[in-house]
Amino acid sequence: MLDADGTLSPTPAAEPYLAVIDALSDAELEGLYRDMAEIRAFDVQATNLQRQGQLALWPPSFGQEAAQVGSARAARAQDHVFPSYREHVVARIRGVDPVDIIRLMRGLTHGGWDPTDPRNGNTHIYTLVLGAQTLHATGLAMGLVFDGRSGTGDLERDEAVIVYYGDGASSQGDVHEAMVFAASYQTPEVFFLQNNQWAISVPVSTQSRSPLYRRGDGYGIPAIPIDGNDVLAGYAVTRVALDEARTGQGPRAIEAITYRMGAHTTSDDPTKYRTSDEEQSWARRDPIARMATYLRSRGASDAFFADVEASARALADDTRVRTNALGGVPTDLMFDHVYSEPHPLIDEQQRWLADYEASFEEGTS
Repeated sequence: MLDADGTLSPTPAAEPYLAVIDALSDAELEGLYRDMAEIRAFDVQATNLQRQGQLALWPPSFGQEAAQVGSARAARAQDHVFPSYREHVVARIRGVDPVDIIRLMRGLTHGGWDPTDPRNGNTHIYTLVLGAQTLHATGLAMGLVFDGRSGTGDLERDEAVIVYYGDGASSQGDVHEAMVFAASYQTPEVFFLQNNQWAISVPVSTQSRSPLYRRGDGYGIPAIPIDGNDVLAGYAVTRVALDEARTGQGPRAIEAITYRMGAHTTSDDPTKYRTSDEEQSWARRDPIARMATYLRSRGASDAFFADVEASARALADDTRVRTNALGGVPTDLMFDHVYSEPHPLIDEQQRWLADYEASFEEGTS
């Protein structure tokens, strides 16, 4: 849809999706930009907080905003979302409080939020076990089929599932098993692969000798590659794929070709394995900059962009304030869920830790 310079220039392959884009209002198009700009500010703030010791770990989403915003906005309210661990804006769009992600990465909670709470938009919790969420998603999608909650032809009621994973996870057995079952049971499901070029330090060219989207052919799952830095392509292709899936046409797969501009996580140093030239090349395809150019060509005002900048700054500030107010990690928490029943060894370890920490109190050491 959008060239890297922000010009609307759909390829012949994109033309069937133009009607989906044409149906978006100016306000909705501007909303896509706002989503991307605000989450980048949040992401940068969260990265800084980790560097200052406020979080145990942070997986930046810097550079992948378009793929996530487009696909998340394409989902309907009744759909189920299975993120991996980098889909910060997906969670936010569905209603999850971003500070709940912070709480997870700070070690204050095992899950972050309640996926059954309607306020969280059917968003399941982050899965840090690589690729495991594809199995969870397929299991739920199979349940939708068995319960008759999809395939009636009512787009506003039929439910579908979208599951996010990366190019590294695509090498996991879980993903392949999930695709086998999805194809066998014709689940109402979209496999949304964000190919950000690097599985930590392993390039995608080492992981796969052929384009990743072509793996769908092996399972009988229609698959399509998109420019993952083009939010319009992400929206249109995902909307069509989800609607095809929910109407009983079976699973679909999308490969969003994008780039992780930041580190894999804050424990990673990408300068060890990729070049500055490569990073600069992808920076020129920045998804937010190209959408800004497109919106300006449609008449978006300076006031709009100033308002987005202010709201992004407010989100970042709010994140910092609320993170600092979260408090420390309660040490008892690590013992609470080891066993379902009390265990003497765990009790002994808990007492030892309590005595050890008490030894640091004034006058006891």
